[in-house]
Formats: sequence, C-alpha cells, structure tokens
Amino acid sequence: MLFDQSTKEKSSVFQTNLIHTAIQQPGFLRVKRGYKPLKVENLVKHIKPHNDPTDPYFPLQWYLKNTGQNGGKAKLDLNVEAAWAQGFTGKNITTAIMDDGVDYMHPDLKFNYNAKASYDFSSNDPFPYPRYTDDWFNSHGTRCAGEVAAARDNGICGVGVAYDSKIAGIRMLDQPYMTDLIEANSMGHEPNLIDIYSASWGPTDDGKTVDGPRNATMRAIVKGVNEGRNGLGNIYVWASGDGGADDDCNCDGYAASMWTISINSAINDGQNAHYDESCSSTLASTFSNGAKDPNTGVATTDLYGKCTTTHSGTSAAAPEAAGVFALALEANNELTWRDMQHLTVLTSKRNSLFDAKRRFHWTMNGVGLEFNHLFGFGVLDAGAIVALAKIWKSVPPRYHCDAGSVEGAYRIPSRKSIILKITTDACKDLSTEVKYLEHVQAVATINATRRGDLELFLTSPMGTRSMILSKRVNDDDSKDGFTKWPFMTTHTWGEYPQGTWTLEARFSSELPQVGFIKEWSLMLHGTKEPPYTELSVLDPHSKLAIVKKAHENQLKL
Repeated sequence: MLFDQSTKEKSSVFQTNLIHTAIQQPGFLRVKRGYKPLKVENLVKHIKPHNDPTDPYFPLQWYLKNTGQNGGKAKLDLNVEAAWAQGFTGKNITTAIMDDGVDYMHPDLKFNYNAKASYDFSSNDPFPYPRYTDDWFNSHGTRCAGEVAAARDNGICGVGVAYDSKIAGIRMLDQPYMTDLIEANSMGHEPNLIDIYSASWGPTDDGKTVDGPRNATMRAIVKGVNEGRNGLGNIYVWASGDGGADDDCNCDGYAASMWTISINSAINDGQNAHYDESCSSTLASTFSNGAKDPNTGVATTDLYGKCTTTHSGTSAAAPEAAGVFALALEANNELTWRDMQHLTVLTSKRNSLFDAKRRFHWTMNGVGLEFNHLFGFGVLDAGAIVALAKIWKSVPPRYHCDAGSVEGAYRIPSRKSIILKITTDACKDLSTEVKYLEHVQAVATINATRRGDLELFLTSPMGTRSMILSKRVNDDDSKDGFTKWPFMTTHTWGEYPQGTWTLEARFSSELPQVGFIKEWSLMLHGTKEPPYTELSVLDPHSKLAIVKKAHENQLKL
C-alpha cells in the first residue's frame, strides 16, 4: 500500500497522541537471598495415620520431619505431617515463584506447573525457563519451587510442603538491573489465578542499604491485597534478608511492609543462622540449614532434573512458609490476606528457637503473645494452622488511624537517649478508630553524622518495647538519613493502642555522634471490633484463648 507525505504526517500525529506519559525507568539492584502452644489434637478429633513419603530425599528433609538427623533437635520442624494427616496437601492453590525462572520441565515439578499463571518479564514471553550459566547461578527459583510443590512418592528428589499444589514461574530477576515496571508487573501478574507470591530477594544485604518498593511496585502490592484472589487478597511472602547481625530488615521496605509476611529462618538445632537479620517487622520463621554440617541445607529440586541438599538462607525459608500457607488456603479458601497473618501469629510456636548470641529473648506482649526480635512469633506449625483455618471466622474490617505526630528538630545527643511521646485516643469515635492492633508504624525523618550507629525503640501504652532500628556497623551514611521511613513492628499485635507511645533514639557508638529527629508520625493499623469473638477454642492454654481473654477483659473496662 502506498501513502503520500500528508498521510504519513497524519499517521505520525495520530500515533503520538496515543502516548499519554513516557517515563524513563532507572535501574536498581535486587539480589537473591541465601544462594551460596495451640494443640492440634484439641481442634481435630480424629487425625488419620500418616505414612512417610517414599521420595529418596525425604529422610534428608529434616525441616519437614526432624528426627534428630544431622545433629538436629527432634520435632523441631514445620509439623507438616499433622496437616497432611488432616487431608490437606495444597490442592487447587497456586504459588508464584518470583525469581530467576523455574525449570518447569523438571520431572518433580512438571505435573504441578501452572503455565497459565506463569510469565517471563525478563525476556517478555510466557516461558520463564532459567537462562543457562556454567555455575548454575540461575538455579535459585527452581530450588524455591521444589520446596513448595515437588511431587510426592515419584522416586525423584524430595517432597514439597504442599505437594499437590501448583507453582507458577515469574522470571524477573535475571537482568543487570531491576526496574519499577518489571517489579510491579511481576507483583500484579494474574492476581486471580495466583494465590501466593513468594519472593526470596530484595535490596542488597550489605548492612548499609535503605531501600524498598518504588511507586508502581507499591501500588501493585496494595492492589494485590485489596483486589487479588477476587477480593480476598493475595498473600505476599518475603524472605527477611541475609545480612546477618550487621543488618536490620526494617531497612528493607519489602520485608518490613505490612502488606507482606516477612519470614526469618532457624537452623536444625533451633538457633538462628549466622546470616539471619533481625527486626520488629518479622512475623514468623521457618528453616534453612543444619548446624553441625553447613552443607546440610534444604533438600529440593535443582536445574536440569537434578536434586540438591545445599539450598539455604532466608531464600529457603520463604518458600517453606508459602507451602504452609497453601495448606491453610486449601483448608479454608475464604481466608483473606489479613486472616493469614492472624493465623500465623496465633499458631506459630516458640518450640526450641533461641538466639545463639543471647541478644534477643522471648518476651510477652500486653495481651500475652510471645515474640522474639529474631523469630517473630515463632516457627510455623502447619498442623495447627490448618486446624484453626478450618474453623476460622474472618476478622473484622481493618482501619488506619493517624495517631499523631511530632515535628521539629529534636537533637539526639551523643551519650544519652532522647525520648519523644505521642498520647493518642487511637481515633476514638471516628470512622478510623482502632482498638485492637495489627501493625504499627513509626514514620520518621531522621539524619545523623553516622546513620549506622543509630538505634530506635518504640514502646506501646501496654509496655511492649520494640527495637525498630538496630545498629548497622557498615552503614556510614551522613547525608541521606531516613526520610519519612515507615519503621514497622508486629510485636504489639492484639494490644489496645490508647495511651502514650514513646519513641527512644540513641547512638550506639564509642565515637561522639549527633543527629536530629525532624518528624515522627504514629500510624496504627487494626480493628475496631475484637477479632476473635466468634471462635470457640477447646484448649484454654492456647495463644488464641489467652488473647481472647485479654480482649474480653479490655471490653469490660
């Protein structure tokens, strides 16, 4: 077909008018992580006997069934056999592995692969197969996928936590730099086909980075929890980070988001791994590798039909949690994204978890929930979470209360703390009133001569003290500081928020430092109505019974 010059000009104008906005996507780094007392029997009258899977690597999967192998502590595991014995194996639930690709032709994965829910955002095609490298660097996603949905009793590798569930591959990590658009498209891909998104990556774990989701990615996550799963909300599971004691996962805006479930790890004798970060936003923990033999990691699928026993890090912990949540969703597919967080808090166990360096101890909050700064509310218990999910009544609507702010240049002295206070009625008599807490955010603007020496603590009216920022020895920033950064804590879960909240800031440094708190706002997130009134519990010593009693006592005041 021939066109004259005027036709070409009209076509050009017409095409130009179709473009509303053009934005250059800057590149930024995102890195893979970890590459190199509710009694079930009181909720389940008859648990069927369960036979062990026959898969050859199952005896090595100590995090599924810990018998003390490889120097581990017997019964320190995810208690998945109690969930399987109740008949839940993840059927009809899809978990998306957002990573460097998934080997969907692996014989232990191919029958549980959901092609319709998969996509490759690194090369823009429907086939998220990992790019070949000599060092198998792109094996990360395939290993994570096997933890969730490796098939059972097929004589190949081990077995997934939710071995009858589906996995989708979302390839989005394998390019030199990440962009906001790639992340946002990945987080919002097929939200009604995908139930759970599992992410074992984040900003660089170097102990000096403060970074999180950009605008489009944040909007995608918020849209996912509000509209995904046909309005029930997608579940976003995040690895808390592998920066060790020198980092703080509250400086990672993905792991510290209230829209995600942040998962830390423990090793097979109950102590934290050397690479585990700690922070007040961690909700629970799963497992990574063995204590006496570091090569005894998570046994799972690997590239090219192979198997591995060396997968580790919080990268390995997050997919285990995704598998447990898949079991819970099969037990009750009407669970909202918030229901899943409540179930996590109420059924996770202290078990034998402990801080090897004795820095962080187990503490009770104001309504009797036990938490630890490293492990959140404990290790996930698959048997307990599915048992409670079966009888669960969805929690009341969630509200966001702007509880007050402090503005001005408040100097943080070099040798002692500064304490700022906000007294709040938690939006009483307003449409946004909060009486029962879920997440709490201290949104702060702070600068310092050395950001890494700064420590922050938030104390609730019921006396729960959360370290919302710890010392980071590698962070020598003196310019950027924190700008409206939302430090989040889950430690006050279930508490009554009315009263005085205190923010304490101090330097942990032998050298003199100085800083200024320019702004601090308190954001309370939770419900106006008590969340557990419709549930009956047979075990009076369970977490749920303890919190219900505390809430009932609060209603009498």
